[in-house]
Order: sequence, then structure tokens, then C-alpha cells
Amino acid sequence: MKVAVFPGSFDPLTLGHLDLIRRGAALFDQLAVAVMTNAAKDPLFTVEERVVQVKKATSGFDNVTVITANGLTVDLMNKIGADYLLRGLRNTNDFQYERDIAAMNQFLDDQVDTVFLLADPKYQHLSSSLLKEVARAGGDIDPLLPGNISADLKKRMQEREEARISAHNQGH
Repeated sequence: MKVAVFPGSFDPLTLGHLDLIRRGAALFDQLAVAVMTNAAKDPLFTVEERVVQVKKATSGFDNVTVITANGLTVDLMNKIGADYLLRGLRNTNDFQYERDIAAMNQFLDDQVDTVFLLADPKYQHLSSSLLKEVARAGGDIDPLLPGNISADLKKRMQEREEARISAHNQGH
């Protein structure tokens, strides 16, 4: 059985991510989407919220599960019996970054194979960070997100703006 892991912070999950999940689900018998914590990022949603979002967005895929993990991806792979790591490439910067991670994972566990899928051209410009920045500035990013996540993002942005205004008003 071919089991793969698709790790990421997914804060939020974009249609680019969802496209990779769809394509990965067609390639592998089982695909585990691993919602990870990235210490270098300030998440908009908690891990638990992201798991719920990703589960809802991927509910149509029978062979996709959504899990969480901390630590090394290769340890997670060994724990669930995965031999493949699925990663998406949008551009040459992604390639260089992902190539180095793949080499390190191979060093840590020589049984791990990384499978790279090129992003669909219509999603090559997408990143969760960019979408959050556009959303903060009031831009319409609905066409780039699964519907359930778009609604959650609008709600969270409104909550953050209200908290910012409240804090500002208390400071004066």
C-alpha cells in the first residue's frame, strides 16, 4: 500500500493546497494531510481549528485523513507507515527550499521518498501568508479558498480588527 504524508501549516488551506490533495489522493492509496505547527509563523487559526477546516474541505476524498503532529516529519511517517512525502512546488524558490528538506529527510531516514508536484499555474502565486495579507487589507480572496475556510477567515479577521480597535480605544 502506498501511503503518503502531505505536511503543512495550512493557515489557511488554499485551493492550491486542495488541488495538491486531490492529485495526491489519486496517486496514493492513503494520503494523510498533517496539520503542523510552524514555530516561525504566527498562526491565525489554532491547530484544532485548522484540522476541522481541512477535514471539511477534504470530506469528499475517501482515502484522505487529517492528522496533527509535532516534531520531525520522518518520525510521523514512520509512526503511520508512510514511505512518501508529498510536496508542492510553485516556483524555483520552493524547489531550492524543498530540495534541501528532501535531502535532510533522506539523511534522517533513507526509506523516505519525496514526491514533488508542480502547482497548477492558476495557483502558483498563492501562499497562505499572501492571502492573509490581502484579507487584512480588505481584498476579496474568496475565489482562492474553499468556501468553509473563506467564511472562517472573514470571521477571524473581523474579530482581530474589533480586538485591535478595542485595545486602541482603551489606550486613549
